[in-house]
Amino acid sequence: MKPTDVLDSEAVLDRAGHETLDVRELPPPKPLQETLEAVVDLDGDVLIQINDRRPQHLFPKLEDRGLEYESTGEDPVYTAIWKP
Repeated sequence: MKPTDVLDSEAVLDRAGHETLDVRELPPPKPLQETLEAVVDLDGDVLIQINDRRPQHLFPKLEDRGLEYESTGEDPVYTAIWKP
């Protein structure tokens, strides 16, 4: 599986571009912090977070910010994040 495979989802189609953020080597809470910093400047793009586990603590924070996401895979886990 490639990071861009998550972009094939119908929910993520029609996005201008994407950026990739690999947080697999970071200790907690850095993956959460770096992802939340990166989504601030998304505009029409998609951020693909690559993680070694499902980022459960990230999802409610994305919802609180009005962002949408789609997650797939097991190890690694690819999570596409975008503004609706």
